[in-house]
Amino acid sequence: MPVRLIALDIDGTLLDSRWKLPEANRAAISEATRRGIEVALVTGRRYDFAMPIARELDSPLTMIVSNGALVRTQDGKTHVRNLLALETARKVLHLTLPWREGVGVVFDRPRENQLVLESFETDDPIRQAYYDRNKEFLGCAKPLETCLTEDPLQVMLSGKVQPMRAAEATLRDAAFSDEYRLAATVYESRDFAMIDVLHPECSKGAALAEWAAMRGYDRGEVMAVGDNHNDIEMLSYAGIPIVMANGVAELKNFGWHQTTSNDENGVAVAIEQFALREAASCA
Repeated sequence: MPVRLIALDIDGTLLDSRWKLPEANRAAISEATRRGIEVALVTGRRYDFAMPIARELDSPLTMIVSNGALVRTQDGKTHVRNLLALETARKVLHLTLPWREGVGVVFDRPRENQLVLESFETDDPIRQAYYDRNKEFLGCAKPLETCLTEDPLQVMLSGKVQPMRAAEATLRDAAFSDEYRLAATVYESRDFAMIDVLHPECSKGAALAEWAAMRGYDRGEVMAVGDNHNDIEMLSYAGIPIVMANGVAELKNFGWHQTTSNDENGVAVAIEQFALREAASCA
């Protein structure tokens, strides 16, 4: 069955370890879309944080962002949106108070105050780099709870791996844990992790499945490539699931296909092997 939809994670997958887009990956995506294969970027990034990568690709793309909370095309049209209930977000903020330094609330807003924090001051270089790249979208609220004037897309936590594991355990054990879903992304080599608290029906996999159904694709026609814990549902849904060589160990235990690392053009290798060789040539 030929591939009709390719779903690609961004960080650790499409981008190399320096967060750069390899030319080989760009060229493979361009060839896939030229042959009529739809490509979706499926990421934990917000829409506006993912769009600079989309513009580098210079190909028609679908954007499945915020770990599946939004499906939006490049022209800005929203097709799917699942928001976290305001009162649930308020309870999450109270529960995660011990990790408040790394907590933010993400909203679906045109530009300003998309990500609201209690403070922009941090000694974490990864978090600081993120803040620097997103200055125009940041807002400040003290206490953070006062920003909850509407349903957010998510509550986001970030920090070193061990504190984030403790926060994740607390969230999973909460009495109201059925009111949300967690998406965890862990970079052991950088001692950095993120936890997204989302609408209970949100995941990359759920959003990908919904979009595929809207487009009339069978799951056997869907190829997905990922590297981290928040990609599990997406890879489980896809008929052709592919794990990066640099991916977390857990993903390599499912018996899925593997490609080379993100520093070895793993996305291009996967597209060539599993999509372009199956797709009918336009020549």
